[in-house]
Amino acid sequence: MKYPIYIPEIKENERKYVLDCIDSTWISSKGKYVDLFEEKIQEFTGVKHAIAVFNGTVALHLALDVIGIKPGDEIILPDFTYIASANAVLYLGATPVLVDVSKETWNITLDEIKNNVTPKTKAIIITDIYGTPSEMDEIMEFAKSKGIIVVADSAESLGATYKGKHTGNIADISTYSFFGNKTITTGEGGMVTTNSDEYNYLLRKKKNQGNHDTIRYFHDVLGYNFRMTNIQAAIGCAQMERIEDTLERKKNLFGWYRDELQGLVKFQKIENYITSSIWMVCFLLPKNINREDLMKFMDTKGIETRPFFFPIHEMPFYNNVENKNTIEISKHGMNVPSYPQLKKEDVVYICNQIKEYLENNG
Repeated sequence: MKYPIYIPEIKENERKYVLDCIDSTWISSKGKYVDLFEEKIQEFTGVKHAIAVFNGTVALHLALDVIGIKPGDEIILPDFTYIASANAVLYLGATPVLVDVSKETWNITLDEIKNNVTPKTKAIIITDIYGTPSEMDEIMEFAKSKGIIVVADSAESLGATYKGKHTGNIADISTYSFFGNKTITTGEGGMVTTNSDEYNYLLRKKKNQGNHDTIRYFHDVLGYNFRMTNIQAAIGCAQMERIEDTLERKKNLFGWYRDELQGLVKFQKIENYITSSIWMVCFLLPKNINREDLMKFMDTKGIETRPFFFPIHEMPFYNNVENKNTIEISKHGMNVPSYPQLKKEDVVYICNQIKEYLENNG
C-alpha cells in the first residue's frame, strides 16, 4: 500500500524518551513522563485538570462513572459516532438514547437533544466527529438549564477550537484518545479533562483502583486499573512538542483535498468560528457512486481508504431506530489518507484517481 489511511509520525525524541524510561526502569504507571504529559495537555488546551489513562474508551467509561451514571439513567448521544461512545454507557448499565445528526455538520444538534430529553436524562455525550466540534454554546446553555451533565467525546479533536476555546475545555468533562491514528499518539492512550476539582479528585482515585488517600493498599471506593504507563506518556510528551506543526500540516492537507475535489464530493460543514483538527479528511460521495467499488479501485492504485462508521443503531445489541441523516451519511461517506507527512503532489495523485473513477462511473 503506497498510501495508507494513516501513518503515525515517530521521530528521535519519541525514541529518546522511551529509552530514558527503560534505562530508569520506570516503565509502568509511575514516572516523570505521566505528570509531564498531563501538564502539556493542560497547558495546550487551557483546561485545569488532565488525567492520563490507557486508552480513549476507558476515558469515557471513567468519565461517566465519575459523574454518577447508573442503571436507569438515560444518556443522549449521536447515532453517528464511533461505537466506544455508546459502549461506555452500557458498561455502567445505563440506556443510550441514539439521536440523529445534522446532515451538514454530521454532529449532534440541540433540536435532537431537546426532542429526546426525558426525566431520566442524566447526561449528553457530544462527539467532535472527525475532529470538528459541535455547537457547544447552545448545548451547554440548555444542559445547564435542565441540570444535565455534558460529556465531550473529543477523541478525534485535540487541537480543535470552538469560538477560540479548545475542545477538552468546554464541556463539564471531556475525553481524548491517543490511538495510533490520532493527531498525537501514545500507541494506545487516553486523557480525561475537566475544570472541576471534585471530578479531578474522583478521576485520579478511581483510575488507580480506588486507593485510600493516606492508607496504602486500602481501597475505600470501587476503582479500576486505568492508568497510563510511563512509556506511553513519554511518547505523548515527544508528540506534544510539535503538535502545532502537525495541526498546521493537517490544515494544509485538507485544503489541498478540498481544492482538488470541490464540487465533486461534499465536505463536512465547518463554521467560521470553529477550527477542526482535521483528524481524518472525509467527504460524502455522490449518491449514484458505489462506495465499495470505488474503494476497491483505490486499492488497485495503492491507496487505502475507509468507510464512515456504521450507525450505532445497526449493531445487534442496540435499539434499531430510524435516524435518516445518520443512515445517509454513513452510507456515502469515505475517509482518505490523512497523515501530515503527505505532500501536495501525493494529494494530487490521490485525488486524480478519485476523479478518474467518478468520471468513468458517474
